[in-house]
Amino acid sequence: MQPNRWYTPYLLAGPAVLWVLVFSLWPFLNTVVLSFTNARPLQPATLVWFDNYQKLFDDEMFRYAIVNSFIYALACVPLLTFLPLFLAMLVQRVIPGIGFFRTTAYFPVVASVVVVSIIWGWLFESRGVINGALKALGIQPVDFLIYREWILFTAVTLTVWKGIGYYMVIYLAALGSVNKELYEAAALDGAGWWRRFWTVTVPGVKGAILLISALITVAAIRVFSELYVLTGGNGGPGGHATSIVMYVKQVGSGLSGRLGYASAVSVALFFLTIGPLLLVGYINQKDEIRDALRVRKLTRAQRRKMKAGAQ
Repeated sequence: MQPNRWYTPYLLAGPAVLWVLVFSLWPFLNTVVLSFTNARPLQPATLVWFDNYQKLFDDEMFRYAIVNSFIYALACVPLLTFLPLFLAMLVQRVIPGIGFFRTTAYFPVVASVVVVSIIWGWLFESRGVINGALKALGIQPVDFLIYREWILFTAVTLTVWKGIGYYMVIYLAALGSVNKELYEAAALDGAGWWRRFWTVTVPGVKGAILLISALITVAAIRVFSELYVLTGGNGGPGGHATSIVMYVKQVGSGLSGRLGYASAVSVALFFLTIGPLLLVGYINQKDEIRDALRVRKLTRAQRRKMKAGAQ
């Protein structure tokens, strides 16, 4: 049997690396380059340097898109961070029929977001099921798909309903690593359910909470399908319920699309989404970073002492 050749690891990793270069790195670099031009379909592009980025500060629709995306994130992060945790704590119990309940809770995850958005539109339209129920209760019907605030509310409920099962699975894996003896010790000390939750469960799944919060923040800032389908692709009246990704599509699509400006918006979106990931990485590694900085300072101090002694 011949031993592995030196190039075997490169052959195994080559297809994956090629895929990343062609379909991830190259499009990203091309987008950055286009953001400094006035590129349009079927027309030659010329450099405009930072003009596209300067226009972002004066673009009212871009400001609407940023505000909408951050409102979406502020609403989704707490809901999708703690509701799946409570659901995971419930379904981890061994009781009859819990398998069916787990499957039911995860079912929305496998459903198509477009199909679910269409169903949500039927439910929340002016003559939909929700307004019909409100009218039957003697409550004034609400124009959920007309006003900006209600459009965002409707989209948030869709996102929470569809994503709660996915994050529940992550919490189930994290809860399995929490030491059960800590719950028993806390119970012996007289701690109630709420106290055990904050002193044992939350610290035990802290890593999962940080990861899920970052994932939800990035996904909320990049929201597209929910708002696009619910508003028919136009962002509601006046386009005031447009997200950043929707705005990229609106600006860059068609033969008259401003590809250069859409690329600048995409680069701005990249920096908005990379922030939460860097923050989570720093929080997870801050102890190691502090230790490394402390060792570096001690090493420098020792070197100074050695130089002083040599002199």
